[in-house]
Amino acid sequence: MYFQMNKKAPFVGMRPASPTPTSPFPQVPIESSSQTPIGSSSQTPDFADQLRTPDNGIFLNNGQEFSFPEDEKTPGVEPVPKDNSEKSNVKKTEEGNVSDDTEEDSPFDIVKCSVSNKDDPTMYSLTFRVWFLGVIFTGVLSFVNQFFFYRQNQLSLGGSVVQLLAFPAGYVMSRVLPKRQFNTFGWKWSLNPGAFNIKEHVLISIFATASSGSPYAIDVVTIKKIWYKSDLGFAASLLFILTSQMMGYSFAGMTRKLLVYPAAMIWPATLISVTLFRTFHEIQNFGSRMTRTKMFWLCFTGSFVWYFVPNFVMPALTYISLLCYMAPNNVIANQLGDSYNGLGMLNFTLDWSTISSNMGSPIAYPWVMACNLFAGFVIVMWIITPIGYYSNVWGSGNMPIYTAHLYKTNGSAYNIHEIMTLDQHLDEAKYAEYGPVRMTFQFAMTYGIGFAAVITLLVYIGLHYGQEIYQRVRQSRQQDEDIHMKLMRRYEEVPHWWYMVLFVITFALSIVVCEVYHMMPWYWVLVSTIIPLVFTVPIGIIQAISNQQPGLNVITEFIIGYGMPGNPIANVTFKVYGYITMTQALNLVSDLKLGHYMKIPPKHMFIVQLVGTVLASFIELAVAYWLMNSVANICTPEGYPFTCISANTFYSASVLWGLIGPGKLFGSSSPYHPVLYLFFVGALLPVPVWYLQRRYPNSFWRHINVPVAISISGAMPPMPAASVVNWFIGCFVFNYILHKYRNTWWQRYAFSLSAGLDSGLAISGIVQFGLFLNVKMPEWWGSEANHCKLAATGGFLNR
Repeated sequence: MYFQMNKKAPFVGMRPASPTPTSPFPQVPIESSSQTPIGSSSQTPDFADQLRTPDNGIFLNNGQEFSFPEDEKTPGVEPVPKDNSEKSNVKKTEEGNVSDDTEEDSPFDIVKCSVSNKDDPTMYSLTFRVWFLGVIFTGVLSFVNQFFFYRQNQLSLGGSVVQLLAFPAGYVMSRVLPKRQFNTFGWKWSLNPGAFNIKEHVLISIFATASSGSPYAIDVVTIKKIWYKSDLGFAASLLFILTSQMMGYSFAGMTRKLLVYPAAMIWPATLISVTLFRTFHEIQNFGSRMTRTKMFWLCFTGSFVWYFVPNFVMPALTYISLLCYMAPNNVIANQLGDSYNGLGMLNFTLDWSTISSNMGSPIAYPWVMACNLFAGFVIVMWIITPIGYYSNVWGSGNMPIYTAHLYKTNGSAYNIHEIMTLDQHLDEAKYAEYGPVRMTFQFAMTYGIGFAAVITLLVYIGLHYGQEIYQRVRQSRQQDEDIHMKLMRRYEEVPHWWYMVLFVITFALSIVVCEVYHMMPWYWVLVSTIIPLVFTVPIGIIQAISNQQPGLNVITEFIIGYGMPGNPIANVTFKVYGYITMTQALNLVSDLKLGHYMKIPPKHMFIVQLVGTVLASFIELAVAYWLMNSVANICTPEGYPFTCISANTFYSASVLWGLIGPGKLFGSSSPYHPVLYLFFVGALLPVPVWYLQRRYPNSFWRHINVPVAISISGAMPPMPAASVVNWFIGCFVFNYILHKYRNTWWQRYAFSLSAGLDSGLAISGIVQFGLFLNVKMPEWWGSEANHCKLAATGGFLNR
């Protein structure tokens, strides 16, 4: 997928943790990932250009200001402590003896304005509080995000919830826990070494978000069990998830000297995280006003209570389609107005999960970029799709207008079991007899625009950042160590061999899992590992400078699609190891850069990332198996709300790219062959806009971002179209009206409000699942979630 919905946005906003709805095509992420650690990039374009330095704070993307409040203190809350009661792990070196009061600073202004050039090496970090709160938050986030992964509206909790709640929780623990010291085998430790500090806060957040979103590998586990009827088993699934998640650690560690240590490798999104952590601990924005924590709990309570209405009492409030109410028996009105199988026109909501679950909180996205994204949505979904569909292009008129499901040429559902052998490979004879697979016009265009998006992003980066990337790479090789690297020399580094051992173990286990459980031959595991080995550094350099991460999905899908055609499980397994390993590595590198800026001992970072990943993987898989074994008709319309829209799309992709293969799908005899030409279109798209931006630098062209505008189609399907509409309305209210006219309020409470609404809704959904598992609301008009009945049952040509 190239637009990653609900993957973690920058820590400043609701960085959703789960990779909700999974798209089936090449990825050019604009937001980073369920699985993205706390310092990861949100892929918000032009961040380095848009993060400017005013007098008393920083500007976020496109002028959204987050300033350091002045003269505000919280009664009873201590500033960053200088407590010496528990020493951190310090390595005394000549390079490390840097005076804390040095005037030396980063050579880059963007770093100067947000990252402190001082460090207290006696400040403790990996404490009992970190372990206790880290385990709790990891468990909660992993459970909640995996639970909602299977639901129609895939809400996820991100790092901002942890950041907001860990601060008061740590403060309370510092007040109530005994300060007695313990001696365990010569190691002295305490439940309460002193005041709760910023390093503990960062470690707790990284602990909880290292892998708290549903792993990509769980999609494979789900489709094998639900659609391919070949359960991998819990133990094998756990090994599969752990190896795909943890192999990225080895690549992250082996690239530290290139992607983390050089000052030129800025990783802009981490600067927002740094700013907010410092705001919590250095200047408290509470005083006598309503505190952020109070705002969080007020919104939490209101959201918890209200969600009983749209989720149980009156599901019709989830999507209010005016066109379907006005013309319930008109198929075209249903297709245009439906949220799930239609285009979402005049479709509104009174359910916060509709707004935030699929694309993350609207508060986290800059207004100008939201306009770009919505403009792309309108062009693709409301202009191109109706023209192609109602013109019956590729024979799509006898199918629904919008769905990821697959069909025969006559519009009936495509049954893959009619064309497979017993070992779940393609049977060529049966396929020739049964007929070719067909998809909707919009779904086919999704692939085409996905191809264009990959090339568009590369050209865009070359035009806008090519010279800067070249200069930064030269600087990283020639520049002396900056102040942050010198300060980090005080701490013991993680030995290189730790990462090498981790790689050997995970690589060996990957081969064992793939060979023993017949997922993929060992030599393809080797090939899939070479891809992240080759691309992690160059793509990491691009992301560290431009905040853009070109995706490898298209590369992995074409390689394995042509290399092992007719094998769907091998296809998705190769994609996990070839693509997700690199993505996870870059996510972890981003976290390492955050730890670098915050002066966290590297060994402490390594430990919490590793433990957080293992714990989260186990919990997520347990929740997945619990739901798949307990929810009747899961991943079908009859199992609502557990319809698995993400896994449905992932399954369709496994059929198209794996079982059928790109040779048949896009070959010269295929009706979908023309979409390959969009590769060339993608190379041309950014050029005229780039020229106009240079020719008229102060015109509205400076706000146009082509990669963002076309990225939205990458999530369509499976994302409900009406979610984009209502998300944009929410962004207009919060990030235009309130940000412009109530800016002080927005700075103080916007993210607390968003975190409270998301958290209350998530907990309410879990409580309701337990309370109403065998209870149904009496049938009445409002108990129906979808009043556009005709949109999903066939095409307009069949009426």
